[in-house]
Amino acid sequence: MFFLRMVQQENATLPLNSPRLALVVSLIVAVSVARPIQAATETPKFPAWLQSHVGTSEGKIAPVVLQRARALYQRKLSEGSVTNPCYLAMDATRPSSGRDGKPGRRFYIICETAKSFRAVSSGYGNGRKLRRADFSNGRQCAKNFSNAEGSKLTMGGPYVTAETRTSFKGYFRQSGKREPLHRTFLLFDGEGETANARERAIGGHQAAFVKWQCRFKDQENPHADKDGYVPYGRLVNYTAGRSNGCTTWSESASEEILALVEGNPTTLYIYPEGRDIDAVATAVKRGKSLARTGLYWNAACLKAIRTPKFWPKKNLQPIINEWRQSLPKQPPLELPICK
Repeated sequence: MFFLRMVQQENATLPLNSPRLALVVSLIVAVSVARPIQAATETPKFPAWLQSHVGTSEGKIAPVVLQRARALYQRKLSEGSVTNPCYLAMDATRPSSGRDGKPGRRFYIICETAKSFRAVSSGYGNGRKLRRADFSNGRQCAKNFSNAEGSKLTMGGPYVTAETRTSFKGYFRQSGKREPLHRTFLLFDGEGETANARERAIGGHQAAFVKWQCRFKDQENPHADKDGYVPYGRLVNYTAGRSNGCTTWSESASEEILALVEGNPTTLYIYPEGRDIDAVATAVKRGKSLARTGLYWNAACLKAIRTPKFWPKKNLQPIINEWRQSLPKQPPLELPICK
């Protein structure tokens, strides 16, 4: 404002080719250019104990992710929607594994009252590769995001955890015995671009399933079909890998999170939102530095994917619906009898 008043005064008294006016204008330009850089490097104020967990290195949470997660949690607290002392966040721009090859930690459990912060691994949506559109994701970094039903992609934005549902997934062999896998699914309720979370069956669960191989006879089994058969297969653990659009965790992290929110919902904020993806994509195409424009994306993954892409539901849903309608009818799956 000081420089603005100065230039107004100078404009009233000095000719356009005045050296003094040129100096004032150059100072204003310098200040206006510096402001975005300063804003991009400023770290929002967080509690002192939490500040040590803020950053972009492994095990830490990026400032913008934490800032939005806290804002969502505080808003839902004030609305009375949640009373849980903890909240959740995820940074889907981070890689699936770290330099040591271990699962990358990009999901956060934050309990400010207890001054507790924990970062764990989590999966993101794998997408699809269709004839009209390729919106598939690699194993290490997510490039594509969408809120279209059937896209199998992650959608960033605000969520509130809801009820849980436990279902039987089949039998597998463990320690020489047949063991059942019962997987609990935590439903999410969203708003805005994530409002169709239930329509998409988006939620969180353990990163494991049973890949069916055969069926065995057990008429007394409560999971047997009408002919008395139960599915059996190989247990697949895809911790930190890709999912069908849901948020997935390791067995231990899943147990911790489910225990935390069972009957006591809380907020979950997933980064990036559609606006973030579009802004980063535009900056990359124009050759602009993300730091200078106040934007964020994990540097390693941005280098790997080059440019992220957001597929809005209104654009992608018709393509998915057309693909589904083109699929030939398949006979019901009939597993062979286990030997």
